[in-house]
Amino acid sequence: MRKPLNWVIPLCFLLAYNGVETVSNQPYRTAFHFQPPKNWMNGPMYYKGVYHLFYQYNPYSAIWGNITWAHSISYDLVDWVHLEHALSPTEPYETNGCWSGSATILLDEQPSILYTGANSKNQQFQNLALPKNRSDPLLKEWIKSPQNPLIAPVDDIDPSNFRDPTTAWLGQDRLWRVIVGGEIGGSGMAILYRSEDFVNWTRSKSPLHSSNETGMWECPDFYPVSINGSNGLDTSVHDGLIKHVLKASFNDTDHYVLGSYIPGTDTYSVENNFLSNGSDMRYDYGKFYASKSFYDSGKKRRILWGWIKESDSEGDDTTKGWSGLQSIPRTILLGESGRQLVQWPIKELEKLRTKQVSFNDVDLKSGSVFEVPGITAAQADIEISFRLSGLKEAEEMNSSWNDPQLLCKENNKALGKGAIGPFGLLVLASKDLTEQTAVYFRVFRNQYDKYVVLMCSDQSRSSQREGLEKATYGAFVDMDPLRETISLRSLIDHSIIESFGGNGKACITARVYPKIAINQEAHLYAFNNGSMDVRISRLSGWSMKRAQVVPIQKRRKSSIG
Repeated sequence: MRKPLNWVIPLCFLLAYNGVETVSNQPYRTAFHFQPPKNWMNGPMYYKGVYHLFYQYNPYSAIWGNITWAHSISYDLVDWVHLEHALSPTEPYETNGCWSGSATILLDEQPSILYTGANSKNQQFQNLALPKNRSDPLLKEWIKSPQNPLIAPVDDIDPSNFRDPTTAWLGQDRLWRVIVGGEIGGSGMAILYRSEDFVNWTRSKSPLHSSNETGMWECPDFYPVSINGSNGLDTSVHDGLIKHVLKASFNDTDHYVLGSYIPGTDTYSVENNFLSNGSDMRYDYGKFYASKSFYDSGKKRRILWGWIKESDSEGDDTTKGWSGLQSIPRTILLGESGRQLVQWPIKELEKLRTKQVSFNDVDLKSGSVFEVPGITAAQADIEISFRLSGLKEAEEMNSSWNDPQLLCKENNKALGKGAIGPFGLLVLASKDLTEQTAVYFRVFRNQYDKYVVLMCSDQSRSSQREGLEKATYGAFVDMDPLRETISLRSLIDHSIIESFGGNGKACITARVYPKIAINQEAHLYAFNNGSMDVRISRLSGWSMKRAQVVPIQKRRKSSIG
C-alpha cells in the first residue's frame, strides 16, 4: 500500500528509543501501543509460539520512500523485540518499495509472505518471500523467490492500482486462493487468483467481489467468523455455521461486509454491499485504516490490528522524529445479533494494569462533572457503565438523521444539552476543562418508538494548539437501553484514545495533542450534559504501565531467542 509523504517514521527514533526516554520530551509518544519506526502494517502471524508483526518502514527519512518490511516479535502481543528488517527493495520489480502484503502458513507449516513491489514506473507486482531457516521460530531472515514477480498487472488491470495481497486460503480442491486489491472501470474490487503450488497463479474470470460505489480497495481482508461461536476461525475454514467477512480500505476508513461464501464456485454473496442502502459497517468510526487480521492458532482467536495515523502536520512529524502507530490488538467475532462484528482489546493488555480505582452507583445530575481520581489520566484503561431512567423523555429522532458522524457534529457536540445525554467521559482534560476530548452517548427515540443510541468522540476542544485536525466522529450502537446498561471502555495513551461502546459493538479511535493536559496535568472526568439524570452503575479505572520494547541494537543481548 502506498501513502502520501506525511505518514512515515524514521529509523533514528527506533534506534534512540529504549523505553526510558522522558515523557516530558515526547508527550505524545505512547506507552503501551506498538509504535514502530513506520506506521502501517503488513502481515501479522503466529508461528511456533511467537507473534510476528511486519510493518512498513523508511530507514532513511521521515518522508515516504525506501519502503522496507520491518519486523518485530512478541510472546504476548504487549512487549516487543525489534528484529532486523525482513524485506528491503533490492530487485527491479520493487525499486519503489516493498509495499503491503500478508503472511500465510502453508500446508507443511511453511511460513510465507506475499507482498506488493513497485518498480521504477510505479507498476505494482505481487511477490513471494520464504524464511531462510524455517526452524528458527524468530524467522529472522527471509529470501525472495527467484520466480518473482509472481503476479503481474495484465489485461484490464491498472498497474498503479493493484496491491496488497491478503492471507491466502485453501479450497476443497487443494488450490490456494488469494485476493489482491484493485480498481477496474471505476469499481473497487478483490481480484481473485488460484494456485496449486503458491508460485504459479491464475486469475479467476470474476473477482471475488466488487462495488461500483467505491474506488480502489486497499488492504483487503477475507476470513470466516463463527455464528454463535466464541472462537476465531482459521482463514481456510469454509464449513459449519459461519459467515465470511470481506474488508476493504477506502476513503481513509476500513469498511466491511458480511456474506456467504461458496468454496466450490468461489461465489461470495453479501448481505448488504459497501455503502448500499444506507449500509456503512466499519471496524472503527474514527482514525483507523489499512487494518489486518490474523488467526491466532495458539488461543483460537482472530486478532485485528489497525494503523492509526497522525492528526498533526508533516512538520510536526519531522520534529517528533516519528509518525503513526498500531491500534491495540483486538479480538474480533460476529456479534450475537449476527448483523455486525464486535471487537475487544486482547486480554493480555490487562497485565499492564496497576493502581485501580472503582466506584459503584454514582448519580450524575444534569450538568454535573465528576473527576475520576487516583489514576494516571494520560495513561489509563477505564471501563464505565451507565444506567438510564426516564427513557420516555428521549428526543424524537428525525428519520433523515442517518449519518452518525454528522449527527455528532451538528448536535452541538458534547456541550449541547439534550434530554438523555450527552453523557460519558472527558478524556485528556485540563483542570479547567479548556482542553478535553469528550467520548459520550446520546439516546433518541425513532419513528417506530424504538431507542437509538448514538456514540460520539469530539476532538474539537482537544488542544489549544492550532493547525491540528480536530474531528468529531460518530457511530450508532446496536443495543436496547431498556434492557442493557450503556457501557464504554476507553484506552488512553497520551495521544491516542481507543473507545469501545456497547461491549465492542461500536469502536472509535482518536488522535489528540493537548497543550496543557499532558502527563501529570491530564485529568479524567465523567460528565452529564443532558437534562435527565443518569447513574454510573459501575466505574473501574487503572493506571497503565509501559510496555517493554527492546530496540534493534539490543536484540542479541535479549533473552528472547
